[in-house]
Amino acid sequence: MRGGLKRVDIRGPAHNEEMQHEQAEEEQDCAGLPLNITAIFFILFRTKHWKPSTIYMINLNVCDTLYILTLPFLIYYYADKNDWPFGELMCKLIRFLFYTNLYGSILFLSCISLHRFLGICHPMRSLYWMNGRRARLISLGIWVIILILQAPILYFARERHNGKDLVCHDTTTKDLFSDFLVYTYVVMFLLFVIPFGVVLVCNGLMVKKLLDPSALREPMSQRSKQKSVKMIIIVALAFMLCFLPFHVNRSIYYTLRYLDKHDCEIIRLSNNIYKITRPLVSLNSCIDPILYFMAGQSFRNSINKKSSRKTDKSLSTLQ
Repeated sequence: MRGGLKRVDIRGPAHNEEMQHEQAEEEQDCAGLPLNITAIFFILFRTKHWKPSTIYMINLNVCDTLYILTLPFLIYYYADKNDWPFGELMCKLIRFLFYTNLYGSILFLSCISLHRFLGICHPMRSLYWMNGRRARLISLGIWVIILILQAPILYFARERHNGKDLVCHDTTTKDLFSDFLVYTYVVMFLLFVIPFGVVLVCNGLMVKKLLDPSALREPMSQRSKQKSVKMIIIVALAFMLCFLPFHVNRSIYYTLRYLDKHDCEIIRLSNNIYKITRPLVSLNSCIDPILYFMAGQSFRNSINKKSSRKTDKSLSTLQ
């Protein structure tokens, strides 16, 4: 295809998706499935007291699991050389779940950062704001916002015939692409730029507070400080590694395609970079449960109890 590049596949909103990058996405999500199911199990059956952070974490895991469950369809699709056999409704649903997972993860990670920020920087105020009832209401509000703002994806996502094959695209048709571009930028500003700004400010203020013990109203144990630092690092990693490269490259790629005045090789390069950053979004499906495993004391206590039970059982059989 190097000799005769088809401009319609590069410039047009309906383009052929590169199999190797999507396979990387599938492998990451297949690894994320057992992690998320394990996290959900421990939260539901091993956690006695549901703190606000626990409520945000279970919602985060639900976001990831819903998307990962769509993988069998994508695996079949790419194994069958991009020939979509499941119909346009399922095509729309899978693209919808991808963006629901993306922005659901961003908003719930932002809630976790804000929760930690209030606990560290405003401990007295946090007693009023940080409770289970408020966390449930906030979580419900987030789901409502996501479902409303992602509903247009069900309209924009379309199938397209590419020769004998039927391709399932995550953009839209050429005549709707200008509307899709406006929609994409509005959603990106509301559900990524604003939350990312909140996370940066909260994490920066938390680091400043933790590095200056005299600024803390109440002394923190070394373990609590380490836990807070872990949370800050993991949330920052999720944003900087998974979400930021994807949004930056997608914006460049979509804009170049919309302007349609650039060299075909530049658009092709932008397309390839976009396809590389897309699997990074799915990497958050692996990072999110790690956030719970590293920060969740109840998980570690449960593991320790299981280990001690097994040790006691083996000792009793030896006696």
